[in-house]
Amino acid sequence: MSDEEHHFESKADAGASKTYPQQAGTIRKNGYIVIKDRPCKMRLCETSNLYQKKHLRSLESIYQFLGIVRRVVEVSTSKTGKHGHAKCHFVGIDIFSGRKLEDIVPSSHNCDVPHVNRTDYQLIDISEDGFVSLLTESGGTKDDLRLPTDDALLGQIKSGFEEGKDMIVSVMSAMGEEQICAVKDIGGQK
Repeated sequence: MSDEEHHFESKADAGASKTYPQQAGTIRKNGYIVIKDRPCKMRLCETSNLYQKKHLRSLESIYQFLGIVRRVVEVSTSKTGKHGHAKCHFVGIDIFSGRKLEDIVPSSHNCDVPHVNRTDYQLIDISEDGFVSLLTESGGTKDDLRLPTDDALLGQIKSGFEEGKDMIVSVMSAMGEEQICAVKDIGGQK
């Protein structure tokens, strides 16, 4: 036996997947989906299956009667070919860049759905190079996030920090990416 020590550099997350499969026909508006390897929030979902159209219309009338939701999902009226599958037309917005992406998938096939997490941190500092320092729940710091590119959100964070306000930032993470997506003032002064 050798007394050598072997060191392995691990960059994995213990085998946890960044996505999970879900049948295309079950994905609904305001859910999440991966389109062209990007995590997206569903904006429009159209299905060309006539049965699903009738089923959704009956669900829609029940929801309207209960006053819960006005429209469940947009449904196209096109029919499939003789040997074709019912198709789902997805229109999503990339949750990090805001770009609109589209995909058409047979409704019986599986799509990837990202694991999306939202975490709140207290803002500690903003560095000159555009990185933020955040206080984690365990008392440590998180220093690897850049300021957001959205001008309104960026202005809100910078002005609140310059005024010395205590601020909480919400960080959305999916598929190995993280970005500040919201900010709220918790009222106190530093």
